Parts: sequence; C-alpha cells; structure tokens
Amino acid sequence: MSEFAGRVAVVTGAGSGIGRALAVALAAKGARLALSDVDTVGLAETVRRAENLGAEVHSTHLDVTQREAVFAYADAVLERFGTVNQVYNNAGIAYHGEFERTEFKDIERIMDVDFWGVVNVSKAFLPHLIASGDGHLINVSSLFGLLSIPGQSAYNAAKFAVRGFTESLRQEMLIAGHPVRVTCVHPGGIKTAIARNATVPDGVDQASFAQFFDSKLARTSPEDAAKTIVDGVRKNRARVLIGGDAKLLDAWVRLLGPSYQRVVANIAGRVLPKG
Repeated sequence: MSEFAGRVAVVTGAGSGIGRALAVALAAKGARLALSDVDTVGLAETVRRAENLGAEVHSTHLDVTQREAVFAYADAVLERFGTVNQVYNNAGIAYHGEFERTEFKDIERIMDVDFWGVVNVSKAFLPHLIASGDGHLINVSSLFGLLSIPGQSAYNAAKFAVRGFTESLRQEMLIAGHPVRVTCVHPGGIKTAIARNATVPDGVDQASFAQFFDSKLARTSPEDAAKTIVDGVRKNRARVLIGGDAKLLDAWVRLLGPSYQRVVANIAGRVLPKG
C-alpha cells in the first residue's frame, strides 16, 4: 500500500471547510474514511463526494466534546475497518471578543471543542494507531497557535494548547518507540465559514468581524490547505504551515521575539473592526 491507498483515515469536522477538502483528497488517494461532524447535512454532502470517488466511507454525527461518545466512536471505527492508520483532528470553532467582555462560558466552549476535542479524540484513537503498526496523528492548531492577536485570547489559548500537546506527544512517541508519527498543522487564513460561524460577546458586530476576516485575511482555499496537509503527512513533517501568511508571520515572530506583540497591537488597533 502507498501512504494513503487502503489506509483507514479518521477525519473530524468533515462536514465543511478543511475537513471536507481533506476527506475528498484522501478519497482520491484511495483511503478508507471514517468521517464525523455535528453538521449532519454538511457531512452527508462530504460523504457523497467521497463515495463518488470510490471511497469506502463510515460516517457518524459526533460531538468531540462528549468524551464517552468519542470513545464509543473509536470502537465503532475499529469494528468497521479492523484498524486505524491516520487520525485528522480537524473539528473546531471560533470566537472573537476582548477578554474584558468575554464570559467564562465562551472561553470554556472554545476550550471544550478546540482543545479538549483534540485530546478526547487523540486519547480514544491512540491505542488503535499504535496497534496499526503505522499510525499517524494529525492535530490542527492555527496560525494563532504561533502568535497571538487582540480579541483572540480564548482561541489563542486553545490553539497554543493544541500545539504544546501535539509537540509533547510527538516526543513521547519517539521516546517510547511507538510506530505513530505526530504532526501539528497551523493554517493561516482559509476560505471557510469559520469566521461567519464564530460567536462574539453581546454588543459586538459579528458580521463586521466575519466580513473583515473573509475579505482581508482568508487567502487560501480549503483544497489547497488539504493538499498541503496531505503532503506534510506523506513527508512526516512535525509542523505544517498553511498559506503564505502563516509562513511569513511565523518567521516574523521568530525574528522579533516578544516585541512582535507591540507591533501587532499597534496595527490591530487601527485595522480591526471596532465592537
């Protein structure tokens, strides 16, 4: 088998955006797919596209914050396919709001989905990835797991946590000698509905934030993002940066060090939509 043909690949958040593009890209390479999302309508469309490419697909409505459901899902995937080779932790949500105006429930929701969802799925599937003899865990962080910007304290916290968790886990797999590779993905601005679906504090104009993201920041298509991820998996990259913005800003932060924060604050204060 090649890196993907015949392999069993699990993709969370497969109902749209990068998750759908990943499912289609993997289907085109001959992978067998276990796809999940909370959006059953979007998930059904992804399944249709993957099956049209000849893929064997197992699909399930799954909320990655529900730990017992995630473990039951991992067992169901193993029962269906007999093995699990790759897990793409892609499910995620967004939130935009200054910390001063953000309620605990908003932070908890972001952490539950974007961080604990990754941890839940990783914990449930890791034994199966080890048992496969050729496992690969791919966790999607963000450009905002490499640098912080105002209005994104909750999202930054979750995505920095995903980065730290993933990098530590990769080292643990190396030390233990387990046959599991681990990759952390950092997308920049991707042309998906994540900003339009983002939540905001009361009194904040959500539409202005979404319009700003879509018109000024979203530069890379989900299909190009999926292609970059798949290539990174094939090459066993520890870190995959998606988009010129992610690559440029990662290098810029490394160059400036902590002083980047003052520069970002000055720019953001002028260009970000006001609440």
